Amino acid sequence: MTRPTHLAANLLAGLCVLFTAAPLVIAEDDAALQKEITELKEGQKAMQKDLQDIKELLKNLPKGGNAARLPSSIDTTGVLVKGDAKAPVTIVEFTDMQCPFCGRHALNTFAQIDSEYIKSGKVRYIVKDFPLESLHPYAFQAAEANHCAGEQEHAWDMHDRVFANQKKLTKEDLVGYADAIGLDSARFKACLDSGKYAPVVRKEMAEAQSAGVTGTPTFFLGTADAKTSQMKPTKTLSGAAAFSAFKATIDDLLGTK
Repeated sequence: MTRPTHLAANLLAGLCVLFTAAPLVIAEDDAALQKEITELKEGQKAMQKDLQDIKELLKNLPKGGNAARLPSSIDTTGVLVKGDAKAPVTIVEFTDMQCPFCGRHALNTFAQIDSEYIKSGKVRYIVKDFPLESLHPYAFQAAEANHCAGEQEHAWDMHDRVFANQKKLTKEDLVGYADAIGLDSARFKACLDSGKYAPVVRKEMAEAQSAGVTGTPTFFLGTADAKTSQMKPTKTLSGAAAFSAFKATIDDLLGTK
């Protein structure tokens, strides 16, 4: 999630875009008009839910803001790992698969980081789980889905599919996504039903809490030791930060700023 001073502004910006981009059109067909009204009402309900999520997260933040403290080290193993193990900069993201701010990062900013830094060998990127279960009832199961897809070498494909469909994360939806990305859907479903990766998700949640994470997405940037699978974080970013914020921080760590 974003810093408290930015949350309201971000949400209001979203409201302005919705209402200026989607004016009511007087339709000759009553059915079409009714459909448009229904869609607007559904959009309003979704925004009200996001606002409530923000209020709950803000209420639980410690005094002084939501910036995560820097732990001495963070484990870099996981099912969602992308980039050269010898990259000079490592980023560890703690995410919630149902969090709208995490979705914004995953669908927009991450592609820019991937294109400019991961594919060039400058950054290694790791995504870890921190589902906020009290706010997002489907987030934990969606996290498990990534691990189950990882058994068939498609964890990132599932990650991308889930974030592109955050409003549809039931077990049936997840099995459908498994089929869509070419997995053995029966094997995937059996994995999901077994709950075998629940302890792994819980472990990553504990790592996040130990590192002082209070909201999602939260990012730690630093240097990794391939021999120990540990990263020493020196920078942190919180919320759906713009690519320019990542670029400035990564370039600073690379010494090219």
